[in-house]
Amino acid sequence: MTKYSEVSTTINRRRLLARAIELAGAGAALGLPLLGPAARAQTRTPPVAAGAGGGPPGPSALPPGTHLVLLGTQAGPGVSLTRGQTASAVVVDGVPYLVDCGYGTVRQLTASNVGVARINTVFLSHLHNDHTSDLVALFAHQFTGNKATATEVYGPPGTEALVRAAGEFLRADVEIRTVDEGRTNRTDRLVHGHDVAAKATPTLVYRDERVTVITAENTHFPESAKQRMTHRSLAYRLETKDRSIVLSGDTAYSKNLVELARGADVFVCEVMAQSAYDRNMEIAKADTEAGRANSVARHVAESHSTPADVGRMATEAKVKTVVLYHQLPGQRAANSLDTSAATFIEGVHTQFAGDVIVGQDLMVL
Repeated sequence: MTKYSEVSTTINRRRLLARAIELAGAGAALGLPLLGPAARAQTRTPPVAAGAGGGPPGPSALPPGTHLVLLGTQAGPGVSLTRGQTASAVVVDGVPYLVDCGYGTVRQLTASNVGVARINTVFLSHLHNDHTSDLVALFAHQFTGNKATATEVYGPPGTEALVRAAGEFLRADVEIRTVDEGRTNRTDRLVHGHDVAAKATPTLVYRDERVTVITAENTHFPESAKQRMTHRSLAYRLETKDRSIVLSGDTAYSKNLVELARGADVFVCEVMAQSAYDRNMEIAKADTEAGRANSVARHVAESHSTPADVGRMATEAKVKTVVLYHQLPGQRAANSLDTSAATFIEGVHTQFAGDVIVGQDLMVL
């Protein structure tokens, strides 16, 4: 693994077109529809390929190459009984790289057969709890599972302190099990956090023999808040030998993200229902008139992407396929048309003519 400061990437358009065709074939092989303009209203739940025990395929069951496993697609911070908070695994030749670790991630890693023991590298988009709350659970289960190799966690400023605090949280458990059970592994000491500088231009932060990871600051925190805190929010691009996958993190429309995603095969982007945007703008206006300029409603309205925003970024970046995750408010309001998969797709297609997939937990692409 090598760290770098900055990198500029040149996209080979012909190679990317071949990748998009490959992706379409792989999706069809797994029974996953690519929802283009002719299928905008399609809302059925796509199946995933079965692995051992009838569940989704684990890394060893997947064919060689790059696969995206959506572990959790529900926007937080609310807890759903049927869906996990934001987390995704990019599996490259059987090796998973975890991007975000919201509540329910450990359960979803188990359900997907990716498993917790194989996770050695984690990337955090930002430090809201719906993207980090299962980190302690991940480390704890790696410890009790006798994982001996280090887990490296990369993220915006504050990540190193967060990971160190998670290790401290586990100290009592480790001490008890060391004395009482004779354990010798110390996973609490084998978790390392790395702060990544948030930059407007694409910046290379990680590379190994399978993947190159580039990041850029997105637009989740307003300038007024950034002036009073060091916390930032990141998007990630993972480049492998056969695929380029960009994960937006939480963000409003972002020029930095457009540049990071330019020419990508798969653009995994958060989405907020237009009705949720409209409602939060109404509440934020009332809050402001009442002297509460900083409010949850304002944050939600100003720091997330409507379907049209997603489509605009996808078109400007000339990506091949859009996958929607961190869905706000998701499909919890199942009887409301404007939070349905069809309406999300329709909204994206007002600005983007390519394929759109509404992500669901444990979907494999």
